[in-house]
Amino acid sequence: MKILTVLTYYRPHTSGLTIYAERLARAFAARGHQVTVMTSQYDKSLPLDEWMDGVHVVRVPVAVRISKGVLAPTFGLMATKLVWQHDVIHLHLPQFDAPGVALRARLFGRPAVLTYHCDLQLPPGWFNRLVNLVVHFQNHLAGLLAHHLVTYTQDYADHSPYLLRYRHKLTPILPPVTLPQATPGAVEAFARQYATHERRPVIGMAARFAAEKGVEVLLDALPRVLEQYPKAQVLFAGQYENVLGEQAYHDRLMPRIREYQARGQWTFLGVLSPQEMAAFYPNLDVLVVPSLNSTEAFGLVQIEAMMHGVPCVASALPGVRQPVLMHGMGQVIPIGDSQALAQALLEILANRDRYRSDRAALTRTYDPDRIAGAYEALFASLLDRIRRRRPDQG
Repeated sequence: MKILTVLTYYRPHTSGLTIYAERLARAFAARGHQVTVMTSQYDKSLPLDEWMDGVHVVRVPVAVRISKGVLAPTFGLMATKLVWQHDVIHLHLPQFDAPGVALRARLFGRPAVLTYHCDLQLPPGWFNRLVNLVVHFQNHLAGLLAHHLVTYTQDYADHSPYLLRYRHKLTPILPPVTLPQATPGAVEAFARQYATHERRPVIGMAARFAAEKGVEVLLDALPRVLEQYPKAQVLFAGQYENVLGEQAYHDRLMPRIREYQARGQWTFLGVLSPQEMAAFYPNLDVLVVPSLNSTEAFGLVQIEAMMHGVPCVASALPGVRQPVLMHGMGQVIPIGDSQALAQALLEILANRDRYRSDRAALTRTYDPDRIAGAYEALFASLLDRIRRRRPDQG
C-alpha cells in the first residue's frame, strides 16, 4: 500500500502531533508499506527531500508564517502530484491545507482519513481570533470531504463539538507510544547531572512552554509541595524558549520561575531526544499534565511515564484524563485547580507503592505496530468500499 501522510510540521519539529505522526509513519514502513510524508519546510535549513527511517519526507517551501501556520504557494501543486501517486491519504488535523488535499483524494478516488489530534485555540487577540475562525472552517470542510475520521479516545470524541458532527464516520484508535531503552549508565548519568538523588522528590513536566499546558497551575501548586518537601525540584523537558505564539506567556511566567531556578527547584532541560527521555522518566517521582483546554486530547507523555513506573497527575479534560482512568496510575484533578494539584502530588509522593504499572501490558496496548495494524485495516476497508463503487471495467 502506498500511504501519503500530510501535516504542517514533521520532525525535527517536536510536538505530540509530530511524534505521533513519526511513530505511525515508521510503523507503516516497517510493515512493508511505501510511506511518504508531505510537510512544510518550516526551517530553511531543512532539505526539501530526504529519507528518515524508511519514510520519504517531502517538504514544501514556506513563503510566510501566519501565527502557528504557514503559507506555501506550491503546496497545492505538490499535493496534486503526490495524491495521484498514492493509494491512501492520511491527514493530521488541525491543518489549514487539509480540505484541498481531501478534495484531491475525492477527485482521484483515493480514501482520505483524518486523524483529529485536538482543537486549535490560539492566544487572545483579534488576529488570532480570525485565524481560529479560518482554521475551524477549513477543518470542518476537511471533515466533510474525508471518508473517515480517527481520534484517540471515545471520551474525547463525545465531548468535541467538531467530532460530534462526524460520529457516523469516526473510529477511536489509541495513539502509538514507544521509547527506546536507555543506554547503559544513562539513567545514572542523568541523576548525577541533575542531582536527582539529593534533590527529591522530582516532579516532571514534559511539554512545550505554552499557555494551554497549564504551567502556571504547577507554579501555583509548588509552594504547598515545598512546605512538606523543601528539597523537591521540577524538571521541565521540552521547548521553553521561542515557542511560536507563546512569547507573552513565557515573559509573564518567567520571573516566578527564575526564583525557583535560583534555589535549584526548577530546571529547564530543553528538547530531549527519545534516548534522553528514556533516561528522564526513571529519575521522576511523578509527572504532571495540568493542561487547560481541548488543545490537549490525550497526553502521550503520560503513557511514556507509566511505562517507566511513574504515576501521573492529569487535569480532568476529556481524553487527557483517560490514561490515569484506564490504567490507575495516578490521579485526575479539576482543570486549572492548583490546590487540587498540590494535594494530589502530596498524596502520590506519600503513597508511591499504590501506583504500579504493568509495563508489558502498556507496551502491547500502545505498540506502534498494533496501532498501524488498526489503521491498515481501516485503510483496506475504505479502499475496498471505493473500488466496489467504481463501475466494472470489464
